[in-house]
Amino acid sequence: MSVPRRTRVKICGLTRAEDIDAAVAAGADALGFVLWPGSKRAVDLEHLAELSARVPAFVTRVGLFVDQSPAFIAACAPHLDLLQFHGDESPTFCAAAPRPWIKALRMRDGIDLHAAAADYAGARGLLLDAYKPGVPGGTGETFDWARIPASLAAPVILAGGLTAANVAEAIATVRPLAVDVSGGVELAPGIKQAELIGDFLRGVMAADDRLRRMAN
Repeated sequence: MSVPRRTRVKICGLTRAEDIDAAVAAGADALGFVLWPGSKRAVDLEHLAELSARVPAFVTRVGLFVDQSPAFIAACAPHLDLLQFHGDESPTFCAAAPRPWIKALRMRDGIDLHAAAADYAGARGLLLDAYKPGVPGGTGETFDWARIPASLAAPVILAGGLTAANVAEAIATVRPLAVDVSGGVELAPGIKQAELIGDFLRGVMAADDRLRRMAN
């Protein structure tokens, strides 16, 4: 994997207008909305429409789905720029999506990331998250970042237990296209804190600066 010029940042699990404003002000590149009703951070279609209308131009609106119907995804799509499939969706299912998409993979034992990248070749990236049985995401746990092969063809979006305290190490180890944070900037599920969001973004920028200095 080549070192990105700048590591992109996605703040996920947004449920409040003021948290959208804080994430945008801090410099987030993408904002994630959980459309799976099994999550404590879930928003319904009406709330999604209200929140997404607040997002300014050039900030990507991402909708997270877990094995949900094409009809529901299509209803949400007008309010989104990118879809995140976080369940067991097949490559064929993902390819029929009405928006560009990324595929989340939980890092269970024995997973073959090269094969997954080939299977989901239409994805704009692979989001790699910690594996916990029965939980599709949002575990707040990290995984061994060394398990991600440097030769992986697909762009990597790194998730799973990231905070301002460990994001610099994560970027130095993985060199991902982007990092994805939810619980690491929260006071409670779906309730973000502007200070934590700012600390996280500053951690990302500091990590990128160190990598650029090392490359020169």
